[in-house]
Amino acid sequence: MSPVSGNSATPRILAIANQKGGVGKTTTAINLATALAAVGEKVLLIDLDPQGNASTGLGISAADRGVTTYEVLSGDYRLEAAVAESDIPGLLLAPAGVDLAGAEIELIDAERRHFRLADAIEEYAASEAGQGVSYILIDCPPSLSLLTVNALSAAHAVIIPLQCEFFALEGLSQIMRTIETVRTRINPALELQGVVLTMHDRRNKLTNQVEDDVRGHFGDKVYTTVIPRNVRISEAPSHGKPALLYDLKCPGSQAYIQLASEVIQRERARPQAA
Repeated sequence: MSPVSGNSATPRILAIANQKGGVGKTTTAINLATALAAVGEKVLLIDLDPQGNASTGLGISAADRGVTTYEVLSGDYRLEAAVAESDIPGLLLAPAGVDLAGAEIELIDAERRHFRLADAIEEYAASEAGQGVSYILIDCPPSLSLLTVNALSAAHAVIIPLQCEFFALEGLSQIMRTIETVRTRINPALELQGVVLTMHDRRNKLTNQVEDDVRGHFGDKVYTTVIPRNVRISEAPSHGKPALLYDLKCPGSQAYIQLASEVIQRERARPQAA
């Protein structure tokens, strides 16, 4: 099954993925979703990480998560039942909980196990509840698992957050191999939307070397915007807020606003289906 087709009536589905942890993946998912909502897009953020950090980062406590993405993948509920409004106008959330960690084992013999999320999104996008949603962002777990494959099977494109540190290129090569495998075997329409450099410190020689190496290899697939190492970004999740709400004027928040603009520009520059 191919992902939901992109046109004016259906959402673009972007997976935020990196098999390496600690690269700013969830932070990017939360703040990019917030920035897109802030410029008038209607956004659904799907938390597909059993840690549920995207849910926590948007102020949804574990006790307040009713239907989660676990029940959606298991087939007990439709995606519509899991979707809840956040405190940010235009930003919806499908939360995750620890039960999601068991989904891979439970679904191992299930019919269409690689397409559970794609099927749920397709149904949601066609429903009244899904009308007007222009972007669906999927926060993937930091591993190659059935959950990640479900996200990549459903997505039109992938955004890869990449920390500017020594092992960055190794992690990048791993996720690129995964993307290529999914494209070859499951979802031929899957694209790389871009690579975003995170925890960037221009005073650090290693940061600059990593940036040069990544840009040299991936060219214009690397976003012009870089996300700086910024304490306000780190503090925001403990307050249950995206950085853009916690401190709009901090360099990190401003960078995510610029990143959202780049994402939108790249989407608008895409060749449109006939």
